[in-house]
Amino acid sequence: MEGRDNNGFIGDNSPSIAGQYRWTTPAAPNGVHVTHGGLALTDVELAVGGKTVPRPTPATGEDAARVPTTTIPEPNADRDQWGKGVEFLMSCIAMSVGLGNVWRFPFVALENGGGAFVIPYIIVLLLVGKPVYYMEMIIGQFSSRGSVKVYDMAPIMRGVGYGQVLSTTIVTTYYASLMATTLRYLFDSFQSILPWAVCEDSWAGSCIPSGSRNVTMASELANGTALSNRTSSAELYFTKVVLKELDGIDDGIGLPDLRLTLFLVLSWSLVFLTLIKGVKSSGKASYFLALFPYVVMTVLLVRACTLPGAVDGIVYFLKPQWDKIYDPKVWYAAVTQCFFSLSICFGNIIMYSSYNKFRHNVYRDATIVTSIDTFTSLLAGCTIFGILGHLAHVTGKTDVGNVVKSDAGLAFISYPEAIAKFEVLPQAFSVLFFLMLFVLGIGSNVAMTSCVMTVIKDQFPRVRNWQAATIIAICGVLLGSIYVTPGGQYVLKLVDYYGASSIALVLAIAELIAIGWVYGVDRLCKDTEFMLGHRPNLYWRLCWRWITPLLMFVILIYNLVTLEPLMYKQYVYPTVAYGIGWCIFAFGLLQLPIWAAYAVYKQSGKSLNEKIKNAFKPTAAWGPIDPATHYEYKKFIDED
Repeated sequence: MEGRDNNGFIGDNSPSIAGQYRWTTPAAPNGVHVTHGGLALTDVELAVGGKTVPRPTPATGEDAARVPTTTIPEPNADRDQWGKGVEFLMSCIAMSVGLGNVWRFPFVALENGGGAFVIPYIIVLLLVGKPVYYMEMIIGQFSSRGSVKVYDMAPIMRGVGYGQVLSTTIVTTYYASLMATTLRYLFDSFQSILPWAVCEDSWAGSCIPSGSRNVTMASELANGTALSNRTSSAELYFTKVVLKELDGIDDGIGLPDLRLTLFLVLSWSLVFLTLIKGVKSSGKASYFLALFPYVVMTVLLVRACTLPGAVDGIVYFLKPQWDKIYDPKVWYAAVTQCFFSLSICFGNIIMYSSYNKFRHNVYRDATIVTSIDTFTSLLAGCTIFGILGHLAHVTGKTDVGNVVKSDAGLAFISYPEAIAKFEVLPQAFSVLFFLMLFVLGIGSNVAMTSCVMTVIKDQFPRVRNWQAATIIAICGVLLGSIYVTPGGQYVLKLVDYYGASSIALVLAIAELIAIGWVYGVDRLCKDTEFMLGHRPNLYWRLCWRWITPLLMFVILIYNLVTLEPLMYKQYVYPTVAYGIGWCIFAFGLLQLPIWAAYAVYKQSGKSLNEKIKNAFKPTAAWGPIDPATHYEYKKFIDED
């Protein structure tokens, strides 16, 4: 490896960073040697006068017997790296800024005190979001390992990585189905009349048209008694035309919808093309995936602010309801929103940072990404509620909250209905909105798929990027076809609850314990000092060791105490569905004891106690993956 690839260790002329060791003095002939690939490396070979010195022949005979050796890992020449540091930053923005910022944050904020929700959200961001984001960036970049092999630092906790990969895989399968639905709306937006703006003949007597030309009719209906039995055409279009949704899944979920299946294939094809060369190709795509949504969001915000009633909607969104700030539900919502919005404790951040150069400034990037994520949530909230404020204005409703649907309905019912009421070029704004949603979704899905790809490539280094991407894309289409059936939304809700949301909290706490307590905050700080040249301050150490784990544990307890049977639109699932859900949850958690037992079994030791103790210690190969850097790291740790 040449000096420029090693960021300041071999064959470069850059000065040493404070806190790093740079061995430039010639070693004695019988100095310490490091065994690597059957050759003996001395201090001289690592760095002498800014030049790389050729390796000598292996030490033999009596000299070899007298030389102490230590094992360092083989360099992985095939492991990718970001082309530029900014590609890593853009990829993190594309991953963290996703659908949750656009359709979930505004609704959660509205439900939990409007502007007052921002206060607990920012506090949680400082105590949970930023510390965990920075911690995962550090451990990923330091080790150059994916979300499973990174637990070489504490083999007994490797089940955390496998559990997170399972959870990420589950989210990836249904996330693509949401992209398929978004594509359906995107293509429908090119029609001369938006199809959800008008009522179909079969809905006569039960439909309120959502289009701008039908506002008078809708207002007349709103003043009559017929309103209670009528539904907007936007909602009927989503449930009856796009989803063809069933009233329940007691008799099965039906067959996949052809159009949604084709859009699902198209979504996965784009993910595959983005990842065909790993981070080298996804890094190039990250510029568009990260920046384009902001262009669209700015256009929509400017347009929203010019609409009648938009200011009322924005004020409704930002107006604080101070009595809500004392409600524990608000703080619970702030933690979960921050947790899922930033994608922390899913393995994605560890994976992306593992492709960084060893000296990359992850502190700066962690600060930028977490700040941009919060800013985007507020920007999206103002944009969306400006549009919804206009919707309330044209329908004659004084309470903006009455025009809002939750979850997926917010993206595919409330927003399309509002856009349908635009008098000037509603098709253009519809295309922009759904294109923005699609790009946001692709950015997040690329990150999750990359996480699974990295685990595969770490375990099977000979597998090529395109081969791993192909396997994942095919499996994604097959599994994702479940969610584009008439009963797909029921399955999505069930799988998301048991396979992602619930298990994620438990695995997050396990990860924080693994890094903060088993591996240790002190050791993590030493690693950071060696890598970045500075030691994390008291704020980071307190969060990693105490505040963040305790806060997450309190949230878990609150979640268990307030646990209620899962329902979808007041529909109670069959008993067998709950059974399947709990099996998914149990399978995810069982990764912890299964891999812990395997780690103990594989450890060297004469007794079970000794094996268990060794399973809590880092493996011999743990540390920087580059041999020369690894050697310096071992000296740094030993002499500290």
